[in-house]
Amino acid sequence: MLEKVREVIEKEIKPLLAFEGGSIELVGVENGVVKVRLMGACAGCPMSQFTLVNFVEATLKNKIPEVKEVRAVAPFGINWE
Repeated sequence: MLEKVREVIEKEIKPLLAFEGGSIELVGVENGVVKVRLMGACAGCPMSQFTLVNFVEATLKNKIPEVKEVRAVAPFGINWE
């Protein structure tokens, strides 16, 4: 499943985020939960949660039914705890 997720992110999600100055990195996949890091303009955008759920998660679930959820991990150098 990791390779399927990586392919959808690279071919369908990343190019559209790049158009808006953002980027995304796949961190890992475990038990249907995809962990990603939003970068560039996406990292500090107030709409990042909307993008994560309504674009990234929706696209992955549509293409890969085994995906249950997408979670963002903290950008490099930021501690959310």
